[in-house]
Amino acid sequence: MNRLKLGIPKGSLENATIELFRKSGWKIQVSSRNYFPDIDDNEITCTLVRAQEMSRYVENGTLDVGLTGKDWIMENNSDVVVVADLIYSKVSQKPARWVLVVKENSPIKKLEDLKGKKISTELVNFTKNYFAGRNIPVEVEFSWGATEAKVVEELVDAIVEVTETGSTIRANGLRIVSELMQTNTQLIANKNGWKDPWKKEKIEQIALLLKGALQADGMVVLKMNVPKDKLQGVIDILPCLNAPTVSNLYQKDWFSVETVISEAKVRELIPRLQKLGAEGIIEYSLNKVI
Repeated sequence: MNRLKLGIPKGSLENATIELFRKSGWKIQVSSRNYFPDIDDNEITCTLVRAQEMSRYVENGTLDVGLTGKDWIMENNSDVVVVADLIYSKVSQKPARWVLVVKENSPIKKLEDLKGKKISTELVNFTKNYFAGRNIPVEVEFSWGATEAKVVEELVDAIVEVTETGSTIRANGLRIVSELMQTNTQLIANKNGWKDPWKKEKIEQIALLLKGALQADGMVVLKMNVPKDKLQGVIDILPCLNAPTVSNLYQKDWFSVETVISEAKVRELIPRLQKLGAEGIIEYSLNKVI
């Protein structure tokens, strides 16, 4: 039987990734005793791998496909196929940012002020290349963790750290000097595996359904009954992906109207729909939008 070796990022994205697969149609169960989760698809085997290392294992063929950040692909200079961009996280649905950070009272105001200074970061290779490309000589050291504390305690002049909202940085009395890169999760594949017709089709299936689950996030279906003489007024205020679905109710001068909209708009929309004559309004969530 053909098998696809799938890498699941261990760590901060682990639960969010498993939940995304659940919405996409795959149930993954992780045991605290091993690094090989069970999945309800006998054509896939799973391995938990740190996101920082994922692209290396996909590149060398240990894994056929995996999920990791664009940042770690660039950091490892990995030669892989990027199958899909997947923006999801613990906090927001926006790309994360790698930023240059200093103490609030630091005299460093711009990148050029870092000349001859020391920077601490997990993203060593990228940071070195970034400053070298701008002819700014800096010393870059690897941070094993607690990166923000190093600049707070003035062990280094600056750090390059990842953030989604910047709130933790501000809370620690730090200041962002510049954004160096935006990053998001990517589904990546081994180049040789991508040439295999069966593996490519399976990976494309995974990509399609993962993207469909992300597209459905924050979207709901609104369904309602509307009398014929009120129909146009209701249609005029309904946001939708393309156009609402309208169908006749059996032996009645009424219509069933259905549309897919952002959940954030529902609380304001439903009272307006009711005033316009809509009845029997139903809201339900979605798993996928393809």
